[in-house]
Amino acid sequence: MSAFLLSYTLLKSASGNFTTLVVAGLLFRIVFIVAIPNLSQDFYRFIWDGRMLLAGYNPYLSLPEEWITSGNTPIPQANILYEGMGELNGSHYTNYPPLSQLCYVIAALLAGKSITGSVIVLRALIILADIGILVVGRKLLIALNLKEYRIFWYFLNPFIIIELTGNLHFEAIMIFFITWAIYLLHKGLWVWAGIVLGLAVSVKLIPLLFLPVFFQKFVGTSNKKISKSGILKFTAFVLMTLGTVLLSFLPFLSYEFIENFTRTLRLWFQRFEFNASIYYIIRWIGYKIVGWNIIETAGKILPFITLCFILLLSWIKKNSTTKQLITGCLLGLSFYYFLSTTVHPWYIAVPLVLSIFTNYKFAIAWSIAVILSYTAYLSPDFKENLWLIGLEYSIVCVVLYCNLAKPKTLLDHL
Repeated sequence: MSAFLLSYTLLKSASGNFTTLVVAGLLFRIVFIVAIPNLSQDFYRFIWDGRMLLAGYNPYLSLPEEWITSGNTPIPQANILYEGMGELNGSHYTNYPPLSQLCYVIAALLAGKSITGSVIVLRALIILADIGILVVGRKLLIALNLKEYRIFWYFLNPFIIIELTGNLHFEAIMIFFITWAIYLLHKGLWVWAGIVLGLAVSVKLIPLLFLPVFFQKFVGTSNKKISKSGILKFTAFVLMTLGTVLLSFLPFLSYEFIENFTRTLRLWFQRFEFNASIYYIIRWIGYKIVGWNIIETAGKILPFITLCFILLLSWIKKNSTTKQLITGCLLGLSFYYFLSTTVHPWYIAVPLVLSIFTNYKFAIAWSIAVILSYTAYLSPDFKENLWLIGLEYSIVCVVLYCNLAKPKTLLDHL
């Protein structure tokens, strides 16, 4: 909480001096440059995948535990990396898309025998992405006639600095491409916007949820007339996005890859639980009715409900202007997280950055309240305090209710 107060104080005291705030944000990030993350084990898997690729092996086709068991691992520090990522991670196939894998390869190329060196390279890439978000986000704010200092709710946010720069989560690179794609679309460069959005998907799959929301931006809803040329452009935009994603996956495509990748995605929805909201209520009801955890059933149904909601949102909500489009993406993604079985803290980075271009500020509150989920790390057996999780989402829901009841809030002057 003190970190948030410090960032807020800097934002208020240095308002009018953009350079000072930029330097402060960079210094906060550079502090972490050689630090080994202690709130996430994922970076060990990143390093493993990158070194496997550099050694000529497809990381999507084998498990780390298989290599360790065989005793014939073709990469340096394999045992250290496996112990670091943990048995659970090492027993599942990787699900990180190709552009993320490219970043891991860069780390392997520049620091293939040093874990600390690899961490420095990965962190440098994330910091560069954050600088890109700062530059493009500022341009988009100006283009939308919004205050440019809103970008610092992302760039100076302690949650962002700790989770992305500190713990090496690649949401930063995905967010850079999302922001850039929206800016290009706002400028009318929809072909390039589709390609760039495809690059975002190739970092993390989550931007695929946004595609239906773009429909009205192309087709329009004025006088309830649907533009045929708009439909063609929207179709081309979607094809450009999906085509870019497909091209990035092309070097890895095989039946075995598809089977392994989809298996890991199914496990994510039907096995893992962390920091959930509505799902935990559904789980509790399930225990009362049938006497066991119904995650496998709920994990199949909840994504379908999310898809229906986003399609409905895309049709009934006005999304024809850029501000409306971003709001639609924010609400759709937030609904997805409210129904998800797993909501790691760093997931909130995307709603946070989208919110700075809208009148909805619940994601800013979420970036503060999500700290309550960190209490799970205090327990040796990684046990969540559901009362604190309830408090977290109560805070988010109260702010969301206020936003929906009166979108223009006291935070709009920031």
